[in-house]
Amino acid sequence: MQPRITQEDLWIETPHGRMFARRWRPDGQGDATGQAPFILFHDSLGCVELWRDFPGQLAAATGREVIAYDRLGYGRSDAHPGGWSPDFIRDEAQRYFPLLRESLDLGHFIAFGHSVGGAMAATCASLYPHACLALITESAQAFVEDRTLHGIRQAKEDFRKPGQIERLQKYHGDKARWVLEAWTETWLSGEFADWTIERTVSSVNCPLLVIHGEEDEYGSLCHPPRIARLTSASSESLILPGCHHVPHREMPGQVLEAVIRFLQASHR
Repeated sequence: MQPRITQEDLWIETPHGRMFARRWRPDGQGDATGQAPFILFHDSLGCVELWRDFPGQLAAATGREVIAYDRLGYGRSDAHPGGWSPDFIRDEAQRYFPLLRESLDLGHFIAFGHSVGGAMAATCASLYPHACLALITESAQAFVEDRTLHGIRQAKEDFRKPGQIERLQKYHGDKARWVLEAWTETWLSGEFADWTIERTVSSVNCPLLVIHGEEDEYGSLCHPPRIARLTSASSESLILPGCHHVPHREMPGQVLEAVIRFLQASHR
């Protein structure tokens, strides 16, 4: 029988603004297990709320604590402090993620990132090799692909339709327009055109699980093998037939099973 999950909301004061985070803990375990918690890194339009029930499912299936947070500019966190640049992926790992770790007194962790959050998770694994015990990327991009740009242009057009920006406002409030433009205008810019994950991630030395939907509208199957090559440790890829850009929502059972197998195989 899976444990009951306790959910707790947290506010983290930083020099750049207040960040919102949420943790899910299996009842009766807390920090006593000594197991590294999962840290979830959301996608370009995401936030804690948009992970929906997946974090609780992950905590119940693995018996580990799960922590998700809204990056500054997103969700319930304060507005981004400015200085947004094509280096935003590495900036998140270098400037803002350490504030979360320090506030929550996090030692070892498992990084789990969706879409651009996958690149951020990989960057954290690279920058904090003694702390990150395992890395899981989901629907992550390794470079700026025509397929990615086509999907973003289509999304940009869709958000011009009546009522569409209100969908983002539900989760991001008056930051919604900034959230949309930070995604579309960065990825479609000439400055970002030659970005590759290798420029952001020097190397990874922990086990790596790469999850990708075969029908992902923002990235072809060229991305998983390239991401898998980032690590000097073991790597495993899960390609999900019929799945698009959000495997944890479309096929949560398969994702959870893969994560459990991966942790067992890598002894994490």
